Amino acid sequence: MPDVGDVTWVTYDAGLAEDLLRSAGRKDDRLEYVPYAAPRDLRNLTRDTWSIRSLLREDSYDLVISTGAGIAVAALPVARLHRARAVFVESATRVSEPSLSGRILQRVPGVELCTQQLEGPSFGPRWRRVGSVHDDFAPGDERSLTSLRRVVVTLGTIRPYGFRRLLERLVAILPSDAEVLWQTGASDVDGLDIDARDTVPGPELEAAMDEADVVVAHAGTGTALTAFERGRCPVLVPRRHAHGEHVDDHQVGTARALAARGLATYAEVEEVTEELLLRAAARTVTQRPERVQLEL
Repeated sequence: MPDVGDVTWVTYDAGLAEDLLRSAGRKDDRLEYVPYAAPRDLRNLTRDTWSIRSLLREDSYDLVISTGAGIAVAALPVARLHRARAVFVESATRVSEPSLSGRILQRVPGVELCTQQLEGPSFGPRWRRVGSVHDDFAPGDERSLTSLRRVVVTLGTIRPYGFRRLLERLVAILPSDAEVLWQTGASDVDGLDIDARDTVPGPELEAAMDEADVVVAHAGTGTALTAFERGRCPVLVPRRHAHGEHVDDHQVGTARALAARGLATYAEVEEVTEELLLRAAARTVTQRPERVQLEL
């Protein structure tokens, strides 16, 4: 982030924000937590709106920017009421159409709408393409691996959606002697013989990815970016709406788009095999020398 003076971060307390700010050199920034609003959670979304309204009345802000999801709906209309510039940057996971948050904010006058979608049909006349956080990365060199010794499995922290199907598949196909870090989020792990953890601190997860032969993850953009930053070409398995794993199937588009860039391996649950993981483990991702700035 460029030097823009005082910055306040408003987010949910998923146990990661302080570590992320510290690693980004922003540990002295103000950090405010608001109640977690699950997708379509109108009660907590209303509470978030009032919390953000109080924050904006307390101090004067020139710019309010959000990538969503519900927290953008809470913050950006209130920002316009306080005459601040309000910018919504649609998640890089949305490659074919706006999210529900984006569709709602299309109806709010004065909110600037930005998409990280680089090609395909336009989201509409109010949307402008600003580049993508994925532009920072490119496929790297291949390496030689004959077995899987260390594996990171990370399913994000979105609640209340679990991804037990993927866990069951991995328990069945991973080598019995592999050392596995299981970050399982809200997934039901009852009866699975794994050392499951809801969340893992950022530095620990990054260190585990540094040592991992392969990273297997749901197709969330934050998870993918963490893997890219550690030089890993992750296996991205999309959550499916039909199985109650997310609000829709947008993760399919994310996994396909990143695979097309050569940054990830896309696989459905039933396609995940030890051989596929070995092929993915041989691939790497490199970071471009200069980070790409979104054109906001």
